[in-house]
Amino acid sequence: MNKLMEISVTYNTGNFEKIRISSHKQAYNLVIENWNLGTIEFQEECKVILMNKGNFVLGIYNVSKGGIDSSVVDIRIILAVALKCNATQLILVHNHPSGSLTPSNSDKNITEKLSKACDLLNLTLLDHLIITRNDYYSLNKEDNFL
Repeated sequence: MNKLMEISVTYNTGNFEKIRISSHKQAYNLVIENWNLGTIEFQEECKVILMNKGNFVLGIYNVSKGGIDSSVVDIRIILAVALKCNATQLILVHNHPSGSLTPSNSDKNITEKLSKACDLLNLTLLDHLIITRNDYYSLNKEDNFL
C-alpha cells in the first residue's frame, strides 16, 4: 500500500472558442467580461490570463481575492499554474476597488518580481493591468515596465 499522496495534473482542452489577444484593450475586454462586476468596486481580486506563444488564451486563473485595498499575490502559485497548462505568456490583472488606476509601489514591486521569476522559467510576463469597471491601466504601456 502506497503511503504517499498522489499528485495529479489535469488539463481540459474541451471545445472552447480560440481567443487571440493582440492588445492591452483586448486583454481588458476579455477579463472584464469574466469578472464579477458586483464586487469589482468592493473587493480586490487578482487574476492571470494564460496564453500560448501565438497569443491564444488558454484560460483565466483566479489567483486571489482580498479585502478592500489588497490581495495576496503568490508568484509560486502563478508559475505553477502557468507550467501546468503549458502557458508561455502571462498577463497579470487586478482591480482597484477605489477606482484609482494609479499603480502602487506594491503593484510595481510584484510586477518586477513576477517578471524576473518568469524569465527564469522561459515564460513572458506581457503586462500587468490594473482595472476598474470602466477603464484600465497597463504597466507595460504606461511605464515601459516590462
